[in-house]
Amino acid sequence: MPQWKDDTKPHGPIKMNNGWTVEVDANACIGAAPCTAMAPNTFALNDDGKAGVLATLDQDDQEIILNAARSCPVAAIIIKDETGKVIFPE
Repeated sequence: MPQWKDDTKPHGPIKMNNGWTVEVDANACIGAAPCTAMAPNTFALNDDGKAGVLATLDQDDQEIILNAARSCPVAAIIIKDETGKVIFPE
């Protein structure tokens, strides 16, 4: 069973140590899972086949997480910078 960063909201939003916020739109997520392959410390699929944010997300580099978000075919991963500005989707 994956260790979610926050069991009460496994899809986020979750604040990273660098100030970024990562969130998965569970309604949009189709479980294609390229994010889990590209950023395995950040994303995993839950029992419903939707991506969630792992407790180990700070082990993945910012660029890896951003590329994982870009790999999502439905742009279900939202990343914001420390000011709250949306980095992805653009």
